[in-house]
Parts: sequence; structure tokens; C-alpha cells
Amino acid sequence: MKIPLDENKLIYMQIAEVIEDAVISGELNEGDQVYSTNQFARLYGINPATAAKGINLLVEEGILYKKRGIGMFVAEGARNMIVGKRKTQFIEDYISKLIREAEKLNITKEELIDLIKTYERGDK
Repeated sequence: MKIPLDENKLIYMQIAEVIEDAVISGELNEGDQVYSTNQFARLYGINPATAAKGINLLVEEGILYKKRGIGMFVAEGARNMIVGKRKTQFIEDYISKLIREAEKLNITKEELIDLIKTYERGDK
């Protein structure tokens, strides 16, 4: 589950993303236990409080839940929650900017779709 950390992103956000990615990919399933804060701290050489902040973020979102004295687990419906959240973020971060720029350049919706299809085929 270890990935290299990005210096330009908050570490606790990256810990949350690592867990989310594992849920999306199926590496972690509903009901599975996730690494403890101490395991994340050792794995990444970070402060356990930083790891806890990332895990607690997912608890607040309902993606993880705590079993007292045992640890953190993936909640039911977590994958759907993550996918929904990331789709919304994708639209905000990329699609809305793409559409605004296309409008500035007078690129129609049809032309934009054709450009995407051309790019997919590798006909840059």
C-alpha cells in the first residue's frame, strides 16, 4: 500500500488518498481493516498524529469506522462514496475548466468530443 509521498501535497491528505485508492482498486473491501496510525507512521516515516489526521478525515466522511480497541475498518458503501466524491472533484478540477477554455476558444461541444476521441486514438 506504500506510494512515494508528494512534497507538494499535505501528507495527511496523501494518507487518505492511499486508503481511498486501495478501496477503489479492491485492495481493501468493505469490512477490511486498514493500517493503524502507527503502521502508516512507520511505513512513511511520519508522525503518527499526521497519519491519524488522514484516517480521521475518512472517518468523518463515513468511509472508515472505528471498532473500539481493534482499529479502523472500511465502511459499507465506501467505494461508492469515494467514487462519487472523486467524480465531483474531477468535474470541478478538470471538466469545468475544460469547458470554460473551450468556450473562450469558440470550440463547440461536438468539436470538443472529437478532440477527445482523436487524443484517445493517439492522433495528437
